Amino acid sequence: MTTAASPVLAVKPLGFPWETADPFLFCAYHDDAYPRGNGAMGPAASLAGRDLGQDFSRKDGWSMYHGETVPGFPAHPHRGFETVTIVRRGLIDHSDSLGAVARFGGGDVQWVTAGAGIVHTEMFPLLRTGEDNPLELFQVWLNLPKRSKMAAPHFTMFWNEQVPRRVLADEAGRRAEVAVIAGRFGDAAPLAPPPDSWAAQAEADVAIWTLRLDAGASFRLPPAQGAGTRRTLYFFKGAGAAVAGRAVQGPVAITLDAASEVELRAGDTECEFLLLQGRPIGEPVAQYGPFVMNTQQEIMQALQDYRRTQFGGWSFGDAAPVHGSEPRRFARYPDGHEETPAASS
Repeated sequence: MTTAASPVLAVKPLGFPWETADPFLFCAYHDDAYPRGNGAMGPAASLAGRDLGQDFSRKDGWSMYHGETVPGFPAHPHRGFETVTIVRRGLIDHSDSLGAVARFGGGDVQWVTAGAGIVHTEMFPLLRTGEDNPLELFQVWLNLPKRSKMAAPHFTMFWNEQVPRRVLADEAGRRAEVAVIAGRFGDAAPLAPPPDSWAAQAEADVAIWTLRLDAGASFRLPPAQGAGTRRTLYFFKGAGAAVAGRAVQGPVAITLDAASEVELRAGDTECEFLLLQGRPIGEPVAQYGPFVMNTQQEIMQALQDYRRTQFGGWSFGDAAPVHGSEPRRFARYPDGHEETPAASS
């Protein structure tokens, strides 16, 4: 008698950032319990003991990161890959060397193709002065194939109101919800990724989904479409769950056989997962900080190009701009047109 092999290939604890498999480079999960704002979009709390400009301490449950007044990441360059930023709670203020600016959050997704080079900021304005300002987000780095490393940079927004979602319920009313950011789920087709993205290639079989299961709910993860696809399931919220019948305790990264259907079942608490999958690009990766190319020579060229051109220069008055005290979400694109969630839905 033979026993079918488990589709669970590996289970590893999560660190910071999360480990990923080709075509992804890494995933940073930020879950910061920011306090009330001080009226200047920074925290109404002492910053003593923090290494401002390099604060990843999680002191009191939050970090300033590279921010000194407002938390976040002031102007910094990228080349050779894409960032997909999924904001679950809180707000991000974005500015870039293309001239784009945006304030987004609460389920919105920003997708930026760095390509030949972009400089951008990601600041976390703490607008509320009478209550706390929690922030929760994923930033996923998706690699670009060699042919697209020097593509024109591209900025786009997927507003929360646009992101396809499917809710499945069992006879007891326990629900499983899927948010489809990339990769089709049943009849839920995602918004179009940037044109030079690996995710824009049908054969790449890229999927980025978030999954939320009520306590005791089950969900059947369908098999991937392409041969050779790699699939990782990140169990980041919830005490315990069963994956293909195997009990797991979060937070963990679960490597799955992408060709298999896999049942997920939440334990006694609500559970949440992030799924990243795709067919590997299968090319050499040379990385130096914010530059990801195929060779060290290309990395050196990226450094030289950035020193010479600043990837288009910086048109803002400071390195960490924020966009006012109103919580209105919006995006202004490089061509000057402005978009809001209501206008784009």
